[in-house]
Amino acid sequence: MTQPIASLERVQHSFERQGLMRFLGARVVRVDPGVCVLRLPYSDKVTQQQGAFHGAAIGALADIAGGYAALTQAPAGMEVVSVEYKINFLAACQGGELRATGRVIKAGKRIIVTSAEVVHVADDGVETACAVLQQTVMPVAKNY
Repeated sequence: MTQPIASLERVQHSFERQGLMRFLGARVVRVDPGVCVLRLPYSDKVTQQQGAFHGAAIGALADIAGGYAALTQAPAGMEVVSVEYKINFLAACQGGELRATGRVIKAGKRIIVTSAEVVHVADDGVETACAVLQQTVMPVAKNY
């Protein structure tokens, strides 16, 4: 599927304003209508005390992947904010990188429901399910 330029540009422009994602080293790798894929490399910025990816980093990545999937469905001139999410952590992972894929489940006028799957991709290419998230997002006026 070809990436809609408007959606990719819209997501990338907003993503670049995310100080946390810049600090952690995350990047946007794919945007399609209703879908956003992010990657987060392993580093000492994203670990907990035992050396695995920290749950807060995993949660933030999943939240943002789902949120940007929602942004592709939001009206022009709007941004989105998370209203709530629930996350299940499935495995502790070290090294490699995380890949979070956010998908819109239902886009309404007032709320957008999304899900996100976070997969750990080891240095040797082995993939392990790391976390799953369900999220409610609300469109809000863009103020920048």
